[in-house]
Amino acid sequence: MASQSSRTSRFRSDAKEFLCGHGERPILRTSSTKDNPGRRFWGCVYYKVQDGCDFFRWADPKPGGVHEEVEVARNRRKITKLKARLKEMETKLWVVAALCIAGWVGFLFLFLQNYFKLKHPNGMHLGYR
Repeated sequence: MASQSSRTSRFRSDAKEFLCGHGERPILRTSSTKDNPGRRFWGCVYYKVQDGCDFFRWADPKPGGVHEEVEVARNRRKITKLKARLKEMETKLWVVAALCIAGWVGFLFLFLQNYFKLKHPNGMHLGYR
């Protein structure tokens, strides 16, 4: 949510830095062309209403540009770190699971041993009296 609001405020501050040919602040639009579908750009308020102003400026860096490559590299490093952390956590989980199973087996062994000692105080019971 914070990144969305900072991105929006960045666009607003960018719009204050430049004016179109009519002296108006441009508005943020979304491209619907097949070459740049969904890409955001600043355009004249009077686009397709009045002639004489061809103001246009991309609001985001071009896809595949240096900014995007840096972002991809950073995300790959994050993914690698997260995979290593996941592997570490899985190993710890297996150790804890093995210790729990060993603990329950030990508890069961001691419980049954104590149960048979209480039931047969002379030691082993072979079925003969």
